[in-house]
Amino acid sequence: MDSLTQIVLGASVGEAVAGKKLGNKALLWGAIAGTIPDLDVLASPLLDMVGELSFHRSVTHSFLFAIVVSPLLGWLLTKLYPKEQATWKEWTLLFFLGFTTHALLDSCTTWGTQLFWPFSNYGVAFYNIFVVDPLYTVPFLICTVAVLFYNRRNPIRRYWNYAGLAISSAYLLFSFYAKAQANRVFEHNFGQQQISCSSYISKPTPMNTIFWSVTAKAENGFYNGFYSLLDSDKKVNYSFELQNKHLLQPYLGNERLARLLEITKGYYTVQPAAKGILINDLRFGKFDDWREEGGAYVFVYHVRRNPDGSLSFKEVNNRPKVDKEYLQDYWQRIKGN
Repeated sequence: MDSLTQIVLGASVGEAVAGKKLGNKALLWGAIAGTIPDLDVLASPLLDMVGELSFHRSVTHSFLFAIVVSPLLGWLLTKLYPKEQATWKEWTLLFFLGFTTHALLDSCTTWGTQLFWPFSNYGVAFYNIFVVDPLYTVPFLICTVAVLFYNRRNPIRRYWNYAGLAISSAYLLFSFYAKAQANRVFEHNFGQQQISCSSYISKPTPMNTIFWSVTAKAENGFYNGFYSLLDSDKKVNYSFELQNKHLLQPYLGNERLARLLEITKGYYTVQPAAKGILINDLRFGKFDDWREEGGAYVFVYHVRRNPDGSLSFKEVNNRPKVDKEYLQDYWQRIKGN
């Protein structure tokens, strides 16, 4: 999820663990705990594109990191605040829950999280919420900010904090329900249209859990479709695209290419480029493909061979132009029009 959401979640968790003893310090250090896992982006200048994709949401988002680092930070904070009532166990729990809730929430998005690093570099992903969703964040933020205005001994402070946790958790539960509803429609249409697929990924489109996109893996390519829970017609119009794996042949044997394909979990297509090839990461789909003029994949990687025989990798900025007209069309499509 985005940084603001993780700060709010971390602050709320910190308040729940130690708000009675630490007051607003619990919110502050909870917010810091919710931010620390994303500091892995500081390594980005030292990594190439594939290394950056592979490293992000790995070490600092793992359960091992939470288990090892939390007690150390807990000990450090007892030394920093020797006069506070919070114990080493409470400081440790604050950081442990701050780290793990951050990682688990990230696992709800399409990116996925390497929860079991270093034993596995598989990105665990539930695909039930978009990386930025105001309906999750804004009510949570309001409740958490309200906590600041009450004394740590005032029970109303805890009510506000628990309300934020309850509302945000209820929205996450709704996202799983919405995903299940969309999946039923997608699967029904697979059968109706005699589409044979080995697996599929359904995910919400940006900033909502009403309008869903699906990418289904077939024998030689992928089917893409959209469905809004507000659609009166439950027919899904699927488009098909060949995978074109044969275009990878001249580049196979490269470790970084193999890792890039592993990151996509096999959900990729290949296109020829003027120099080299383009690899489309289908996990994120074409978020603007619901428009009549069609759309383009959000994450595209350009791979080409250098004069020395090595491969270079570069991400292509393929984001749709978001203007007033786009937002109006998008809102109408979410509503089922």
